[in-house]
Amino acid sequence: MKTLGFTKMEGSGNDFVLIKARSSQAPGPEFVRVLCDRKFGVGADGVLFLSSSKKADIRMRIFNADGTEAQMCGNGARCAALWTAKMSAGSTAKGLTLETQAGLIRAELKGDVVRLKMTDPKDIRLDLHVKACGRDYEADYVDTGVPHAVIEVSSIEEAPVRLLGRAIRHHKIFSPAGTNVDFIQRLGDRSVLIRTYERGVEDETLACGTGSVAAAIISVLNHEGCGTKVRMKHRVPVKTRSGETLRVEFMLSKKKVFDVWLEGTARVVFEGKYPING
Repeated sequence: MKTLGFTKMEGSGNDFVLIKARSSQAPGPEFVRVLCDRKFGVGADGVLFLSSSKKADIRMRIFNADGTEAQMCGNGARCAALWTAKMSAGSTAKGLTLETQAGLIRAELKGDVVRLKMTDPKDIRLDLHVKACGRDYEADYVDTGVPHAVIEVSSIEEAPVRLLGRAIRHHKIFSPAGTNVDFIQRLGDRSVLIRTYERGVEDETLACGTGSVAAAIISVLNHEGCGTKVRMKHRVPVKTRSGETLRVEFMLSKKKVFDVWLEGTARVVFEGKYPING
């Protein structure tokens, strides 16, 4: 029986199966679903398919647990960067680059801490009114590589993440692609607590990198204003459901957000071989 070599990794509790291939041809949706199944497969929030790139050190394609492909994944990119650095015979002191469908991502590494320069966020929409589960909610929206709707709550522990997250994820205002849904609680020290319902996983995950970036940006815009002509750097700690705090930095000037960085740890969990047919 043929086997497929893989590496299981996690970034802040967001876990992935990494597969290295010689070409960009990716596995089919059904295989991804089986691989991510936590009872009959390896178990993961997604599969990272890594291949050579003419533009960067490596090309990353991200497939959600339901088999759909996403443009970008912050925690997945951090895992891919660490894996690439460990596999590389050359020096990574100056960092490395990853090619994604959302654009080129630069990574800087220090031990197991990976710092990513994200693509600039786009399509920021504040003060949306969304009716779901029998009531109206105020939501904000930003695309940080993938779409995110952000809802601020008074208690992160009491947030109806699965019920409301599922309803808003499929809401017509975010059609046809749908959206990830982040529930956030801002604390007095400007830090943010976050819980995320992830599109493609169709459940709450322990962390979301692009969601943490969205949470930090929306929190600052709503509580500190949209900025002046003077460029201001913001640093926002975002505590994920796994307990790890991701660090988000960005520049803000007149509602324009740029120079965005995401930082946190990544870890190899184990390596293995998965039996395949054909």
